[in-house]
Parts: sequence; C-alpha cells; structure tokens
Amino acid sequence: MIDILPPGHGFYQSEFEARISRAQRIMRERELDALLLTSPHNIRYVTGFETQFWESPTRPWFIVVPAEGKPVAVIPEIGAPQMAATWIDDVHAWPAPQPADDGTSLLASVLAQLPRRFGRMGAELGREMALRMPVMQFLDLREALPGLEIGDGSPCIWEARRVKSAAEIERIRFVCQLASEAYENLTNLISTGENLRDVCRKLTIDLLQRGADAVPFLPAIAGSDGVKQIVCGPQDKDLEAGDIMFIDTGTTYDGYFCDFDRNWAVGDVSDAANRANAAVWDATEAGIAAARPGVTVEDVWRAQSVVLEAAGSLGNNVGRMGHGLGMALTEPPSNMPGDNTMLEPGVVLTIEPGMEFADGRMIVHEENIVITEDGCELLTKRAPREMWRID
Repeated sequence: MIDILPPGHGFYQSEFEARISRAQRIMRERELDALLLTSPHNIRYVTGFETQFWESPTRPWFIVVPAEGKPVAVIPEIGAPQMAATWIDDVHAWPAPQPADDGTSLLASVLAQLPRRFGRMGAELGREMALRMPVMQFLDLREALPGLEIGDGSPCIWEARRVKSAAEIERIRFVCQLASEAYENLTNLISTGENLRDVCRKLTIDLLQRGADAVPFLPAIAGSDGVKQIVCGPQDKDLEAGDIMFIDTGTTYDGYFCDFDRNWAVGDVSDAANRANAAVWDATEAGIAAARPGVTVEDVWRAQSVVLEAAGSLGNNVGRMGHGLGMALTEPPSNMPGDNTMLEPGVVLTIEPGMEFADGRMIVHEENIVITEDGCELLTKRAPREMWRID
C-alpha cells in the first residue's frame, strides 16, 4: 500500500501569493506590464479555479496578472460564483456566449486601466502554449488596445511554473506512488489472451480506487517482441505469447500529473528484447544519477545516450529522453541536445530513454524525479530491471 497520505485538494492562499510574486518578479525582468492567461492549466495555476466545464470550448475565459497586485478575472457569468469562492476578489463577468463581443470589450476595458510602464503585455503565444480564445478575437483585442504591445509571454509563464513548491511536489509524489502500485498489481489482474482495452479498463479502475482523480492518458500497445510506437492505443489486440506490452500513464491528483511507463513480457520474449530492456533500464539509472542542481537537461540526455549507444541502439523516435512534468503531462524543458535549461531544486522531470533494437521495434523506460539540494529524489517506484511477466 502507499506509505504516504494523500494531500488535501486545493492550496492555501499563501501558495498562490507566492506564485504571483514569482511571476511578477519575472515580468519585471522581462519588461511586461501584465500577463493574459486563457488556458485551463494557467488559470488554475494562479487562481485555484477548477471546473469540468473546460470540456466546453464555447466560451473564452481570461485572467489578467498585473505587474503589481492580485490577478483579475474576466470570465463568463456562468463561472463567476465559483471564481468568487477562490482567492480572486476582482471578478468581471459577461453573459456569455455572445459571439459578436464575447468578452472582448470588457477585457479591453480592464487592460486599458492597468498602469503602463513598458507598454508590453505577454500572452500564451509561444512553444507548448495555446490561446484558448478565437484567433480573430485575439486580433480584435490587439486593435482595441493601441499603444499596448501584446507579445509572447510563454517564457515568463514557464519560468514561473518550472520550479515546483513543496505542496506541488507532494501531489506529484502521491500520484506517482499510487500509479506505481497499480502497475505492479496489474500482473495479478490480467493473463495471456486478455484484450488491451480490457487491460486498460482494469488498470483505470484500480488507479481510481487507489485515489486518483482522473486517468486522461493511458496508451497501451503490445507487439511481438516489442512495440513500434508508444502514443496510441489501446486497440482491439489480444495479448499473445511472445508479445511485449507497453503501458504509459498520465494519471492526475488535484490537477497534477504523473507520467511514466512499464513493460511486460507475455510469456517468453527474445534475448535481443531482454538485452534492450536491460540497456534502457541502465540508461534510466544513468539519467537519474546525472540529474542534480547545476547541470543542464542536455547533460542528463547525454548521460543516457552514452549507455544506449554502447548497447547498440538503432535510434529513438521519441525525439528526446524526458521532459518537465507538473500540471501538464509534458512541460518544458526537454532532455535533448540544445536544451541548456539549468536544473535547480524543485524542478520535476521525467527520465525517459528509449532505443530501437530491431526492425523498428523499441523499448522505452520512464521514471519521474524531482531535483533536490544535492541530487534528485525518485518519485515513482523504480521498475525492475527485468520485465514483469504475464502468463
């Protein structure tokens, strides 16, 4: 059983105040008068507001983070009561949807009243960001604010979100432990001949019963002696002797993800597959050992790459060997050549080496870690060096 208690849902106001203080410091350094946030993760990060209504794309939602003071909400009336129950006390609302002016003029009036020191505002325009408002509405907003440049605020947003607080790490640790135990228990629930869709149903039920909030990401793939992709599935495939089954999960607790995979051998698999599995496991060890304050994510990638090259890897179609993790399944940085993001305590990463070993077949391992003052802490329960077996 999990040896840590589940954290409570939600955060104290001091957590949000610290987040805004950090973001505003970065905004000053980047000469931004405000940040405009529209996407669910960023809105939740600064307000604590959460709703399943994000599944509806009909209405845009806006949060303005000024250079000083608390964020301002400009949102549809349908969400105003719950937003007012958060720490946000400046809430402007309109009776959305109104296609002719769906909050544009209201948002423009709020932005026009902000003090301007630099004449620049940041929005979610960069890599791994997406505006959750119509592009035409964004262009109309620009025209409604002469003298205010709206540029890319994503570097500021990601810098603010990159280092996790103790409370954030507590939630990621809990969901990692929960999913680790569900993975380990899966061999007790399935057998040869099981359909992959049924495997995922059983695993999802187990994850939820152990305390997960949701399982939005659960690709399951199986193939003779290996798999050729790791992002699609489950499909209507029955487990057969000689298969290797790969499952990856992005399970959430209180808005925070785990993201790691496991591999199972269905009966006996080839010596080549077992050697590849051992090599990728060793590369994972090398990545974990390399991850510490003061090194870059490229250094972590290199430590893994050396092991895989020595083992005869034919390639890695994933394109990187790990990434940031938090309120999104994947966040910057990327463990890959050219990413010189420096690690510091509080950064949460996946360590994810993979290698092709024959005819497009590959093995991928993944664990989740957090950088500490003198190294890193493994948040997941480490996979065994030999694949679990299904009979």
